[in-house]
Amino acid sequence: MTKIAGLKELRENTESYIKSIQKGDSFVIVRRSKPVFKITPISEEDEIWEDVVDFTKIKKGGLPLKEALVKVHSWTSSKKHSKS
Repeated sequence: MTKIAGLKELRENTESYIKSIQKGDSFVIVRRSKPVFKITPISEEDEIWEDVVDFTKIKKGGLPLKEALVKVHSWTSSKKHSKS
């Protein structure tokens, strides 16, 4: 069931809305009486997540951007080859 909620109400009661959405409720969020966006629960087919690399586990404090990009490139290249 889709319900209507104000943007301010959503900001002030985010946790309550999260719980309702996890139970299956959807909300159309309005601002100044105009619909702005819709929040719906994630369906099973939407739950395909990509792996994320936590560079702080590789090096405390993270990595310089150039080094991180090299690691991402090598990681994604190895993923592509393993799918073949």
